[in-house]
Amino acid sequence: MSFGIYLTGFVVVIAGLIYGACLMHIPAHWIVVGALVLVGLGILTGVKATRQKDSGT
Repeated sequence: MSFGIYLTGFVVVIAGLIYGACLMHIPAHWIVVGALVLVGLGILTGVKATRQKDSGT
């Protein structure tokens, strides 16, 4: 699984959550905060899931 595919999928999920939050009339500043937190989580989990193991030198 490559990091780009993982991140693309995560961006699609975030976009869906942002759209749902807009439909629920959540204030824009809370939507931005939530999106930033999710982007950070996505990067952390994406790197963890796709990094190559060191050879142990």
